[in-house]
Amino acid sequence: MSERVGLALGYDPAASVSQMAEAAHAAEARGFEMVFFSETLFSNRDSVSALAAFSLATGRVALGATQVVRLRSPLLMAQTAASLDELSGGRLVLALGAYTAMHAARNGVELTDPLPTLCEYVDCIRRLLAGESVTHHGVAVHMDDAALGFRPPRAALPLWIAANTPQGLANSARIGDGILLDAGASPEYAANAVAIVRSAAAAAGRDAGRLEIAQLINTSIDDDPRRALDAVRWEIASKFRYPRTPRFKLLVGEPHIDPADLPRFAEAYRAGGPTALAAALPDRYVAGMSAAGDVEGVRQRVRAYRQAGVTLPLLRPAAHDQTERLLAAFGTEAVARG
Repeated sequence: MSERVGLALGYDPAASVSQMAEAAHAAEARGFEMVFFSETLFSNRDSVSALAAFSLATGRVALGATQVVRLRSPLLMAQTAASLDELSGGRLVLALGAYTAMHAARNGVELTDPLPTLCEYVDCIRRLLAGESVTHHGVAVHMDDAALGFRPPRAALPLWIAANTPQGLANSARIGDGILLDAGASPEYAANAVAIVRSAAAAAGRDAGRLEIAQLINTSIDDDPRRALDAVRWEIASKFRYPRTPRFKLLVGEPHIDPADLPRFAEAYRAGGPTALAAALPDRYVAGMSAAGDVEGVRQRVRAYRQAGVTLPLLRPAAHDQTERLLAAFGTEAVARG
């Protein structure tokens, strides 16, 4: 396959684990490099169950997932990652995300300072996977003589950092093997995020060219432009449910968000929930922060993300019934024809 691409799953509440595993199998057959699962704030399917199913449904494709720290202990995260890596034959990539006040409110786990907490988790998980006995007492991690009781198949499986703020992106460049950029964002946002990553990597004495920069890209393929936009509108709208999400996108440099619109979106969500919020979102937001249109239009849009510096686009279909169209458009045969 001349251009690396991944299939992103897990955000759509209507897609079952079995359906997603079938899509993972089909993506592998089409030459996709990765199948990625998003374990989300909205409490859809969990990553461990999904990745186990994906492992058994595939044999070659890389498997990735987001997991938020503090929802599992460092020892449990290392134990689970090593087990899934063993099950998949050494194909796991783990993307760790910071634990925020929104996670704390829903899970009842004490909130600690997100940035040092994430750094402590990354350090302890790496050491555990390397076979160390770990004693650590820091901001959030407290453990004595913790170790895995078996030898992981890989002592250093890739750890990406999911980041959506300037500070988080800079930190990801310092500690990550790769960076996962947020969904619901434009190629211009990606270019600004990549610039932050490259600058921070250089300041830390790291080669930014060795860092994987993946981005979740909302895609919607339909010959009818209106249907394409409407199919993905719900997911772009979900990025405006909480004030902090668009605020963070603006800090990174998302040009398709007008701060003057945010109070109107917040009122629509308060008054009518997700449906009203989606209806309030102008087409220019949906088009600017996704890849929606006919096959060639979506291909061109994904090229724009690559040109912005994204090394691995992770394409998330707007709905399960769009998955086959996406695989056909970006699979090995389609790339060869293009």
